[in-house]
Amino acid sequence: MKERPIIFSGPMVRALLAGTKTQTRRAMKLQPYSNGFHFNGHDIACHTDYLPPSAMLLDVYRRGMHLYTTSDIEGWEAECPYGVTGQRLWVRETWMDLGCVRIERQTGDLSRYAYAADTPPGSYGDECRKDYGLKWRPSIHMPRAASRITLEVRGVRVERLQDISAEDALAEGIEHSTMNDPRVEYRWLWEQINGACSWDANPWVWVVQFNRAE
Repeated sequence: MKERPIIFSGPMVRALLAGTKTQTRRAMKLQPYSNGFHFNGHDIACHTDYLPPSAMLLDVYRRGMHLYTTSDIEGWEAECPYGVTGQRLWVRETWMDLGCVRIERQTGDLSRYAYAADTPPGSYGDECRKDYGLKWRPSIHMPRAASRITLEVRGVRVERLQDISAEDALAEGIEHSTMNDPRVEYRWLWEQINGACSWDANPWVWVVQFNRAE
């Protein structure tokens, strides 16, 4: 089974571990240059905003979501970098190789790795790390062997960022207060990760739904 890496921030890793995050949105690197497009086929969302004169889906099972439109001479296509239903993603997060196996206090499991998501700044574990001169390593450099979370893709679709529903915002793992609209709280999260005004840009995004793999 094909597996792909995917990076999550500390708060999102904690949401994954808590089981409150079952979706992620990632901006498409190649943005449509018209008002939109229309999908038909397996494992997709359909939009009423067409990119004329036609668009179609190819190689869904082999390559993932793959769109092209005949409005161009050579066509326009976008392949989902997160796979299709049934494939797996392994999570990259900020980490540390301790160089030796240790026993986890809470679970009793043996591990040679530590994770920043479990060690908030100023905590006892963080102070011990500083005392021993240990440094966190960027998530992008995490090898597969150090990953502790594997996700199974349950669905992939494409939509505008601001089309997110309140239900989907909660599925993104936000820390929700009943006083606020979940969509507003998700906007804060999105801009924290992607920068100021990134919400206003309203990009097309890949929406990936998943479960924790056993």
